[in-house]
Amino acid sequence: AGFYLWLETPIDDVAFAKHLYEQYNLVVWPGSLLAREAHGDNPGRNRVRIALVAPLEECLEAAHRLRDCISGL
Repeated sequence: AGFYLWLETPIDDVAFAKHLYEQYNLVVWPGSLLAREAHGDNPGRNRVRIALVAPLEECLEAAHRLRDCISGL
């Protein structure tokens, strides 16, 4: 089973996901790639999907890295 969080990003979702992977070794999925344009808007734009499927300790470590990433932007 999996649990997903949708986090609003401070910058473009694709750029944010790339930065998070390259600088913090975390993988998230850009929301704009999971949703499609509807009525001139993409509901996933500027959001990332975070899967909480790892053990609790790993999720906590990832949360700390995510916080550090956002603080550094």
